[in-house]
Formats: sequence, C-alpha cells, structure tokens
Amino acid sequence: MPSLFLVTLVVDDYDRAKAFYCDVLGFDCVVDQPLDDAGKRWLVVKPTGGEGASLLLARADGDGEHAAVGNQTAGRVGFFLSTDNFARDHAAFTANGVTFIEEPRHEPYGTVAVFSDLYGSLWDLIEHRGETAS
Repeated sequence: MPSLFLVTLVVDDYDRAKAFYCDVLGFDCVVDQPLDDAGKRWLVVKPTGGEGASLLLARADGDGEHAAVGNQTAGRVGFFLSTDNFARDHAAFTANGVTFIEEPRHEPYGTVAVFSDLYGSLWDLIEHRGETAS
C-alpha cells in the first residue's frame, strides 16, 4: 500500500528553516546534503519519534516560489502536528517563541490550537481524543 512520506515546504533560507523546525519545534534533521554547486540542499526534517510524513525544506528559486513562501495553502491551516501531550508541547512551543494565533480549544476530536511557523504558514497542534485521525 502506498503511504505519504514526504511533503515539500518552500522556505526562504535553508539554515533559518532548519533552525526553526529543529531548534524551536524540536524536529529531527533526517538528511542535510548538498545537491549541486548552486547551494541547493536535500534537507529533510521530521518530528521526533513521529510516524507521519517528513518535510523537505526546499529553498525558493524564482519569483513564483518566493511568492509562495508562507502562503502555500492560501492562508488555510495546511499542516497538522499530532501530539500525545498537548499541554507539554504547547508550553514548550510557547517558551520557544512560537506564535499561537488562538487559545487552545477542546473539540470532539481532541484539543487543538493553531500556530504559525516563521513564515506565517498555519499549523494545528492537536492531541486527539481516543483514536488518532487519519
């Protein structure tokens, strides 16, 4: 059966993006290898211990890609980060300077709050109630 294992996120700078996802959100850097002499890299990060897809952090190249940085999902929540302890991760992210754009709320499916990454892309931090969503 096929499974989704990698999603591209267009960023403005490799090192800045890597610092945010690894140092602020606590992701692991899975791969960081040069691709060519033009400074392109294959940079993959993944939530520590996570079983879902990894992110390929791809540096924007050209006007169209630069315009998409931070708006790849047209202002909608485009990324969903599951946690087994919402309070712990919400507190850690907040302490690391992550901007939550709403207060945590309790929904039938679990506890959730929307935050933005360093580019303004929107993410849900979710602790599912009962079975995880698929």
